[in-house]
Amino acid sequence: MAQIPDNDKQRAQRLLAIDSWRVFRIISEFVDGFETMTALGPSVSIFGSARLPPASPYYNMAIDVAALIAKKGFAVITGGGPGLMEAANKGAQSVGGNSCGLSIALPTEDDSNAFIDRRYRLNFRYFFIRKVMFIRYAQGYVFLPGGYGTLDELFEALTLIQTEKINSFPIYLMGKTYWEGLLDWLQSTVLENGCVSQKDLSLLQITDDPEEVALGIDRHYKNCKGQRNF
Repeated sequence: MAQIPDNDKQRAQRLLAIDSWRVFRIISEFVDGFETMTALGPSVSIFGSARLPPASPYYNMAIDVAALIAKKGFAVITGGGPGLMEAANKGAQSVGGNSCGLSIALPTEDDSNAFIDRRYRLNFRYFFIRKVMFIRYAQGYVFLPGGYGTLDELFEALTLIQTEKINSFPIYLMGKTYWEGLLDWLQSTVLENGCVSQKDLSLLQITDDPEEVALGIDRHYKNCKGQRNF
């Protein structure tokens, strides 16, 4: 039997020690997140680009939808960054709603935005833990225009619902002109090739009406008696 060189054994032992401590950091982030988010109450996660400035029409759309959602009694959760995340937190705070930010250290984002309630400001090292917090307490997802991060959250939620790993909840796309090309491609290419079903596509709702979003999420919450995911 081949012998493992001593230097390889030492390297493996060092990696094991590093990974063991990483497990404790992961557990710590989960505990901090759960303790904070449990007190938040029924919530809606709102996603959108950090790169779109207040001059963007989508900035005001994010403020409006977040304010209406907060008026229905839901906390608003964002990624804590600038741009449309800032707008959503601003909208929630403007009507006295709970405003939560789940920040993560990124090269393009220095700090959390100024419209997050101090007690609901969380900072994460790991993306996957942050994703659990977004979805664990959400009664709905709202997606405004965004890039890879926004698309990542969108397709992860769709996958989890499609595979019945979480309970189904409303998913709204806001900004029709931004999202219509993606929906056309899903319909004409992905569905046409049999890679998704029509039922899968029906999980998405597209609208520019903030009132429709707030009413739809509130209706779902009342019908489902506020069930939480996993």
